[in-house]
Amino acid sequence: MSQLRPALVAVALTLAIASPAQAAAGPRITVENGRTQPVFSYADAVREYVYVESSVDSDSDGRLDRVRVDIIRPKESGPGLKVPVIIDESPYYDNSGRGNEAERKVYDAAGNVTKFPLFYDNYFVPRGYAVLNVDMLGTTRSDGCPDIGGKADVLGGKAVVDWLNGRAKAYRADGTQAVADWTTGKAGMIGKSYDGTLANAVAATGVRGLETIVPISAISSWYKYQRSNGVVYNYDYASWLANYVDTDPEAKCQAVRDRMDAEDGDDTGDYNAFWAERDYINGLLGDVSKVRASVFVVHTANDLNVKPDNFSTWWQALAKRNVPRKIWVGQYQHVDPFDFEGRRDVWVDTLHGWFDHWLQGVRNEVMNAPRADVQTGPTQWITQRDWPAPLAANVALRPAADGSLGLVPARRDASASFTDVALEEEEMIADVGTAKPGRVAFTSGALPLDLRLSGAPTADLRVKLDKPDANLTALLVDFGDATRVDWRRGQGITTLTEEDCHGDSTAADDACYRKVATNTVTRPAEIVARGWIDVRNRDSLSTASPLPVGTWGKVKWQTLPHDYTFRKGHRIALIVAGTDTTYTSEAGTGANVTLDLARSSVIVPFTQGAPMVDVPKDTGQFRGPARIDLPEPENTFF
Repeated sequence: MSQLRPALVAVALTLAIASPAQAAAGPRITVENGRTQPVFSYADAVREYVYVESSVDSDSDGRLDRVRVDIIRPKESGPGLKVPVIIDESPYYDNSGRGNEAERKVYDAAGNVTKFPLFYDNYFVPRGYAVLNVDMLGTTRSDGCPDIGGKADVLGGKAVVDWLNGRAKAYRADGTQAVADWTTGKAGMIGKSYDGTLANAVAATGVRGLETIVPISAISSWYKYQRSNGVVYNYDYASWLANYVDTDPEAKCQAVRDRMDAEDGDDTGDYNAFWAERDYINGLLGDVSKVRASVFVVHTANDLNVKPDNFSTWWQALAKRNVPRKIWVGQYQHVDPFDFEGRRDVWVDTLHGWFDHWLQGVRNEVMNAPRADVQTGPTQWITQRDWPAPLAANVALRPAADGSLGLVPARRDASASFTDVALEEEEMIADVGTAKPGRVAFTSGALPLDLRLSGAPTADLRVKLDKPDANLTALLVDFGDATRVDWRRGQGITTLTEEDCHGDSTAADDACYRKVATNTVTRPAEIVARGWIDVRNRDSLSTASPLPVGTWGKVKWQTLPHDYTFRKGHRIALIVAGTDTTYTSEAGTGANVTLDLARSSVIVPFTQGAPMVDVPKDTGQFRGPARIDLPEPENTFF
């Protein structure tokens, strides 16, 4: 057998484990070249649904909520052939839909789904998987009320994994009990945005049987989704989103929404029990220490919907626990990797290998390949052994009184002042060589070489105020013409008319999706990193402490992470300003903020640190463009 080709070996092994009775029953799971093969009929697959009983009564009707689970699985699956499960739990199956083409579920007269959104069913069912589209509690055909990352959201999904492993009950429409005797109990959860958030949440409970998750553009902390160090992005967002995803009559869950408004702490912006319940790194319902599943993280550095600190802090916490993991970091906005230009086939094959390894037990290359895939340009990708770039070194860039940014601290008495007024980002970065009352700006000389940032810069400031509070914004900006992903237009992609197909089709549910192209733009500036803080939360997210008027205080926080290359000849700028109205709902406090330049810096994780010593200072003042054409971001939700 050692002389047989790998494909023949796989076939031989498959035949060797199948009894004559099994062989007569139909196709068996077949593996060739490290991948399961499409030997099962998609058209003949079993399509059914059950209602899994959860452990919560979110709508307070005196009955435990039941979770609607729509199932598609190979016809041959059953007690004689048990298959693993891929789960996409979502609140969006009957409102915004799923994927770039906004697909919704389509049902037949018996209530079974004939069209499952996305390609997972078309591709994986023929390869020996069951695919479950789960309606999050409070949405579509499930009972209950959505509580936006809280107990109902989390425990509803957990109940489905428990049912697959015989620890929860499920019922058919006629009231008879349904047993999942067709599955191995091994489950993987996948999904973008809210769907991926549910995968993170359920994994953090430590539920047995959840072997892997693939969170795409997903939340790990709802506080980070709606807050930055005490600064509020959107007021009463949880109740708004709950109302959006719940298509039942509005009055049914009004009490739940009212409770969320009362508990979210919007008046302070502080972290409290409401947010701790919705924290999957170190929260009340679960935390990273309980994660048993492997994790394949996908996120984009320009995602300003689910901001990238949601993936970076989750990733770092997983690394500390040595959780088996893999990551893709893109340059788009809130976009699924299926729609990264030129990467669709790579994504499908990588995902296939990942699920085969963790759910089917296939020995393949997926865990031996480089851990991180990173997009470095509109259509350029690299692989590396981890993320951030393992060779990154922290470099402190220091502001000076003359408006320069370099490595040498300013003189001890140097300072700069501005007023905390509400400004848009465009105003903050325009005409950086000119003094403006709402911001201070510092720029380096022209870079003598390319420098790649990989990770999260840290704003380390010493300030004093003439009022007890101020909101601060720190921006790290690249000044220099370059062609970049235009993530502000169409979130970085244009959908084309041509399609390609991944999987098998029926008349009701095809496996074909429209291709995409990356939107690019050449512009003179790019905001690379952004960060916000309420000075009252400089020491604690949960307890506010006003800075005594006229007293110096240290304010240090991480900006959003990025992976970005500053090109030779470009300039790096640090902008420090007050309230940012582009991404927050705060009002300026009117406080005068004085910055101690000698004791302030921005610490940047560069892949090359030493060459920064040679960055020259220009003798002339760099003014920068008078106006930067940065359109307002799209008002996107999940």
